[in-house]
Amino acid sequence: MTALDGWENFYVLVGSSAGALIGWQFVVMTLLADMPMAQSDAQAGNAFGTPNVVHFGVVLFLSAIVVAPWNSMTIVTVLWGLAGLGGMMYAVVGVWRMRSQTIYRPVFEDWLFYGLFPIAAYAMLILSACAVCSHTRPALFVFGAAVLLLLFIGIRNAWDMVMYHVFVTRRKQREADRDQSA
Repeated sequence: MTALDGWENFYVLVGSSAGALIGWQFVVMTLLADMPMAQSDAQAGNAFGTPNVVHFGVVLFLSAIVVAPWNSMTIVTVLWGLAGLGGMMYAVVGVWRMRSQTIYRPVFEDWLFYGLFPIAAYAMLILSACAVCSHTRPALFVFGAAVLLLLFIGIRNAWDMVMYHVFVTRRKQREADRDQSA
């Protein structure tokens, strides 16, 4: 399958990064699990935490299928198109979850990185899957850009989530503990 020749190192690097970041995300969530949580916290976790693992998982999945020794591009293209379609639907659900959660009011940057950019990345996957037969080389570059965009979105969002918990949630918890002991 000569169309993907030369891409192996890219996807091994990107896929292994996504796998490591999935593990990191679980470690962070385990560390934050000791904090008191309300129902609204769970809603915010569904809106802001779960999508990161989904994006990292999609990157890992796509990287794995691209480096697998297929006989033709057909199955790879179908799988990445389906991943794009499923991701697009999930991203739309994520936007709905952002709007419906009540613990945090998203700002412009949140709408970009939790809404618009993931939708754009998944749209890029769908479009590149549709174009791979007629424009193979450009479609592969769009596919690579979409995978990398999902990885960067996940990194940025995971960092954003950790910073929120460290600087906002922990501070509120300390203030509540201080008020309770006074």
